[in-house]
Amino acid sequence: MDHRREPQDLLSRLHHQRVTDSANDHTETGSFPVIRRKPRRSLQANAARTRFITSLFIVLLCALLGFSYAIQLNNTTATYETMSEEELTRLITETSAQVQNLEQRKSQLTEQLTALQKAANKQAEAQRIAKQNEETSGLLSGRLAAQGKGVIITISKGSKERVDAATMFELIEELRNAGAEVMAVNTVRVVTSTYFADTKNGLVCDGQTLTAPYTIKAIGDPQNLQNAVNIAGGVGSRLNVKYGAKVKVKAVDKVEIHEIRDVPQYRYAKTVE
Repeated sequence: MDHRREPQDLLSRLHHQRVTDSANDHTETGSFPVIRRKPRRSLQANAARTRFITSLFIVLLCALLGFSYAIQLNNTTATYETMSEEELTRLITETSAQVQNLEQRKSQLTEQLTALQKAANKQAEAQRIAKQNEETSGLLSGRLAAQGKGVIITISKGSKERVDAATMFELIEELRNAGAEVMAVNTVRVVTSTYFADTKNGLVCDGQTLTAPYTIKAIGDPQNLQNAVNIAGGVGSRLNVKYGAKVKVKAVDKVEIHEIRDVPQYRYAKTVE
């Protein structure tokens, strides 16, 4: 064995190891990736993006509203298609009466405004208009007696079963829709807050017990009021068929309603000064 050769081999191995380590020792080894900053968006770009989102939202909202309207229109059309000829006739009559009442009220208010503008003494004219409106509100609230053409309806006691409160209330609503301006049931003046209730003793209207036969006085167009009661499939027919009650409707040139209401005392509501 050559002992002189061993140091040379050792030096050779050390030199080879140093070269290998130098080749593997790169600065990139173990380094973290470089993160680039995103460029800042300009204010115009943000505004454009906001406008786009807002426009898209509005378009979606309009589409949703249009879809809802289409569904409602289809449902209304389907409801009208299932109604009988008598029901459609009654609906047209009631709608025409309501339109006529609104037109009359509009004409009245327009005349009052014109008279007030043309009056030399505006204070006197304003007092006259206030008195006129007070009379109208007095009729509606039941504080004043009323008279005029209309109908008198008589409903006998039911032979099959007792007339219930729901049917009587529906009859009042039908007359109101047909243009009845002032009404009274037996001795009770009908107002906007009027109610009917069933008790073991019979019908109760605004706290007063009603006994058959029931008498309803209504002021309005006699023909429209008669149609509201006598129309086929209406409340008058149901009173006869279901309850066995006889219904008579009489047109009168002068219906007098003397039943009045006391002025209500309001605890919380006050007029605006």
